[in-house]
Amino acid sequence: MARKKRNSSCGVGGQAVLEGVMMKNKEEYAIAVRKPDGEIEVEIDIFRGVLPESRIKKLPFIRGVFNFIESMMLGMKTITYSASFYEDGEAEETAFDRTMDKVFKGQAEKVLMGITTVISVVLAIAIFMLLPYYLSDLLRDHIRNSSLIVILEGAIRIGIFLFYVSAISLMKDIHRLYRYHGAEHKCINCIEKGRPLTVQEAMRSSRLHRRCGTSFMFFVIFISIIIFFFIRVEEPLLRVLLRIALIPVIAGISYEIIRWAGRSNNILVRIFSAPGMLIQRLTTKEPDEQMLEVAIKALEAVFDWKAYQKEAFGYDIDEAWMKSGTEHELS
Repeated sequence: MARKKRNSSCGVGGQAVLEGVMMKNKEEYAIAVRKPDGEIEVEIDIFRGVLPESRIKKLPFIRGVFNFIESMMLGMKTITYSASFYEDGEAEETAFDRTMDKVFKGQAEKVLMGITTVISVVLAIAIFMLLPYYLSDLLRDHIRNSSLIVILEGAIRIGIFLFYVSAISLMKDIHRLYRYHGAEHKCINCIEKGRPLTVQEAMRSSRLHRRCGTSFMFFVIFISIIIFFFIRVEEPLLRVLLRIALIPVIAGISYEIIRWAGRSNNILVRIFSAPGMLIQRLTTKEPDEQMLEVAIKALEAVFDWKAYQKEAFGYDIDEAWMKSGTEHELS
């Protein structure tokens, strides 16, 4: 059967974890981790996030805020899980652990995870939103043009972000994390191009993807420059509060752009996506075959890619593969 001539987003999202990959399809997610003994451990679970079953989570622009918060929560949880395979022996329970379990009635881990997420969000706001403002504000005595100050603030914000992702890539563990990030993208790109999900086909797929969190962060920065350019106040304290208050608005707009970019391939989308895709060259690295094996395990645990390709492209992968006699004739 002929392939349908249209772009198709499978809707699966993911994240690199320590020596592994997490893939999420709707509320179901799977974590595949390469253990120290070389075996691949796969954990499948459900994550309903904040306000499960609430209709407000489906509203355009509002859903982006919930998606951002839930991504942070699930990200912390999955990285903690993957790190547990590489802890040195069994950690002894401390007095603090016992006290927390008693106070929170066995929910200490969830509470601590929530606290960690909040602290991470606060630090992100301080570093990527408020620090650029204060640095640009130091130039107000020398630059009288308020519009130029706002543009400089945006440039500083982009500079801090690029420095951050580049600097942490120098760490050995983060460099490997970036390689698993590349493996995650390659697998998703592979099936969205209508190719069979094998190590060989995934290896020759792109490690860049328009729905990546890196592109989302770029859009957050870019949209913040536009919003702060047109929405201004004179009082310094109000300017700080405005930047904090508009974060949900910026996140909501950025999320809708990412969704649009994942479903379309027109020239406008390609232009908007180009800077984020370029930055992904810093946050993704080429994986090896073993890393792709892990990513494939995670994806197959939560997503029937053969059924998706039959629906999206109009052919049965197994049938087409048998007729062609080679994988490469499918692509």
